[in-house]
Amino acid sequence: MNRYPAWKNLLVLGVVTLGLFIALPNIFGEDPALQVSRDNGTPLEQLEVDQVEFALQGAGINWNSLYVDEGRLLVRFPGVEEQLAASDLLREALGKNYVVALTLAPRTPDWLRTVGLRPMSLGLDLRGGVHFLFEVDVDAAVQQRLDNYARDFSKLLRDARIRRTVEIAGDEVVITLNDAAERDRAEELMTDADPEATIETRGQDRLIVSMNEDQVRERRDFAIQQNIVTLRNRVNELGVAEPVVQRQGLDRIVVQLPGVQDPSQAERVLGATATLEFRLVCDEENPLEAERRGRAPLGCEIFYDRAGSPQLLKRRTIVTGDQLIDATSGFSEGLPAVFVRLDGQGARSMLETTKANLNKPMAVVFVEQKRETIERDGEMVEVPREEKEVINIATIRGVFSSSFQITGLNTLEARDLALLLRAGALAAPIFKVEERTIGPSLGKDNINKGMRAIVIGLGLVVVFMAIYYRAFGLIADLALVTNLVLVVALLSMLQASLTLPGIAGIVLTVGMAVDANVLIFERIREEIRNGNSPQASIEAGYAKALSTIADANITTLIAAIVLFAFGTGPIKGFAITLSLGIVTSMFTAIIGTRSLVNLFFGGRTLQRLPI
Repeated sequence: MNRYPAWKNLLVLGVVTLGLFIALPNIFGEDPALQVSRDNGTPLEQLEVDQVEFALQGAGINWNSLYVDEGRLLVRFPGVEEQLAASDLLREALGKNYVVALTLAPRTPDWLRTVGLRPMSLGLDLRGGVHFLFEVDVDAAVQQRLDNYARDFSKLLRDARIRRTVEIAGDEVVITLNDAAERDRAEELMTDADPEATIETRGQDRLIVSMNEDQVRERRDFAIQQNIVTLRNRVNELGVAEPVVQRQGLDRIVVQLPGVQDPSQAERVLGATATLEFRLVCDEENPLEAERRGRAPLGCEIFYDRAGSPQLLKRRTIVTGDQLIDATSGFSEGLPAVFVRLDGQGARSMLETTKANLNKPMAVVFVEQKRETIERDGEMVEVPREEKEVINIATIRGVFSSSFQITGLNTLEARDLALLLRAGALAAPIFKVEERTIGPSLGKDNINKGMRAIVIGLGLVVVFMAIYYRAFGLIADLALVTNLVLVVALLSMLQASLTLPGIAGIVLTVGMAVDANVLIFERIREEIRNGNSPQASIEAGYAKALSTIADANITTLIAAIVLFAFGTGPIKGFAITLSLGIVTSMFTAIIGTRSLVNLFFGGRTLQRLPI
């Protein structure tokens, strides 16, 4: 007799039940919605939620539900008209410190959402939006570093009254001294100013500054990472829910903006320039009084922080963003901190300032260049506009130069400040190499075609298996449907974006999932033809086909893993669904069908099998 122990049957039942439960949110559909969040990423408070609700009630706009999800407010509406009206209303009511994004929110019941379940995430080709592919000029980032070396070391030697000629030749900075006797002193000054610089002597009167392979690779990687952070912060200007900004290959960045249908607007925002400044605080003056008078004291200037409060800062800038090399968040003596590194020129300016201003406050000002459309002489023209905002004020506790830390922040503030510092400006120029706009109607059409392909493929396989293998074929069909449910459940649980290539991977999985059962059933038929009993044939069919099934699926899984490791976005989507489908089909085709076969046929004496 063929029987599974009770625990194995319970395991199969438990996995299938859990898969159905996790996949359940996908059947409820979506509503037009708005996603409201703070532009700095911190969670919304109940007072802000009440403010949104009050504004919608005052304007007479109906909504289906309103709830906070991962610190962001989601408001679902019965139709697109209400969504667009509420978008305009909330953008005006909440102000520039909030991001109001158009999105689609699932109609998942509260009891499912409470336990953290959500439907699959859809890729750009299924939702509609704008796709950009930018190429980063990483060589320009290296050249910028050489330019900084040339500028900083030239000023350093000039201040030391060492006569010299500085020029950039290829990937080197060549410093020729008028007096060869000054070579050792010049090398010592340059090494002290920037210990990381590679400096070598050539001849009696020449110093060569260069970057080794590790420094060049680090500079290129930093340029790409800083540009990614910069672009991700700029995307917030567009009010986009669930944007994708990620590295692709060695020197490219993909930006996907679901729901955005105006690529020119997106390109203008992504191409904006931004920087930052370090300034001393006019701590002896009253900023509120200066704001009331509308005039800052001599040598000071009025700025505003993120909360809208006035701050008085010195007019003289200590360090600007183009002198920033790196900024990372971490911990110092157990407390959150931001670790900042400056280039040579910025380090000297910071050293002089901190020596003279111990225990005085210093501010970080975020400066962003934007473009706005105004009417001029009866025509609408675009003009540049500069926005300055104080993002942090900290007290100078010691003398420092190229490396220092900013404390007095919580963990989230430290991380956000590090991001803002790094996102102050693009570390290297970027060039648009590809642009695609996918309309919402095309996205819906893609979904319909993909689902039609899955249904047709599944239907043909189900009919074939039922006719050719009879009762055993129906068991395989049940396992095949279960396999699809488990794939959907895993995609929902992992929140991996489903794309058109991903749907192709699912269609392929439908065909591959039944292969294992075909091998098993044909082996059972062969055992019966050889004169074995039905029960012995079932046992032998599953046992002898297992190695062949495992070999075939493992080799395919290896290919899928390679595709995921080396492929780009669409290829990764195909590889993910194919990999998940292989894993689930191994479970349903071998363990799942065996459990059902044992249940229906394993506990009794049979003269023949319906196969």
